[in-house]
Order: sequence, then structure tokens, then C-alpha cells
Amino acid sequence: MRWAKVPSPIGEIGVAVDGDGADERVCGVQFQGAPPGRGLVEEPDGLLAAAAEQLTEYFEGTLTEFDLPLVVRSGSEFERKVWDRIAAIKYGETTTYGSIATELGDPGAARAVGIACNHNPLPIVVPCHRVVGAGGKLVGFGGGLPRKVHLLELEARVTIEAAFR
Repeated sequence: MRWAKVPSPIGEIGVAVDGDGADERVCGVQFQGAPPGRGLVEEPDGLLAAAAEQLTEYFEGTLTEFDLPLVVRSGSEFERKVWDRIAAIKYGETTTYGSIATELGDPGAARAVGIACNHNPLPIVVPCHRVVGAGGKLVGFGGGLPRKVHLLELEARVTIEAAFR
């Protein structure tokens, strides 16, 4: 596994790829930056460079949809279903934990959806920040609520600006 550091307005982001050549896949994104001493690449190339560039463009407001090959090697079947559903939330839109639970056939599983969001190995790329509490409340986010607010405000601003061009 190779890691790169990506500076951002919400702190350093770590992004990881696994595999070789055409088999490389993005396998991790961390709000705490890249883990020290664990395959950190000072000058990323290939997919790692592309992932870092796409994250930079996202924070600049010029990228609204990631185009990266992904792999997830963890998570229960339920968590994977939640992550698949979250990946379908469009840029600038939100849904609720309860709505996802209902869509997955268990209306009482909103808390379990929140836990799955917290375990998301690819935050930002798989946009768990777009999931909010009932009534639009900003609750629960593994990266901390200030980061969630920043990400949602960024997407709202970019969406509004695009509508008036």
C-alpha cells in the first residue's frame, strides 16, 4: 500500500492505493493524513498522483465527481450496502441516515447506517458527509462536524455558482 499527503482546507488528507500498474485501486482516505512510516510516497505517480490531484480539485471546487478505481477490503455486508448507497448521492445533495435505512429494508437501522458511515474507508470519495440526521440536522461524522460543515458548504457554494453561470 502506498500513501500520499494531500493538503486541504480541512487539514491534511491521506490517500492510499493498493496493487500494481493497471491493477491499482484507491483503498483508503483518512482525515488524519497518511500514517507515518507506512508507505508514504513523497512524489506520487500513477493512480496515487491522480487521486491526490482529484482531491485537490474537489477542494478547489473544480471537480464534482471522482473518477477513480476503488477497492474496499473491509466491512460487513450491511456496511458495504450503505457505502454503495452513499456513493450514489449526487454532489451538492444530502439524504438522511433514516432514509438510507428504509431504502435498505430496515427503517429502524438509522443508527447502524451512522456506524457504517463512521467506518467508511473512503470518506469524501464515497461521500458520507452527504448523510445528515432527521430534519437535516448535522450529526455524527468521523472527521468531526466542522469538516462535515466545510464539505457541505463547499458543495452548496459550487452548486449554486454553477446554477448561475
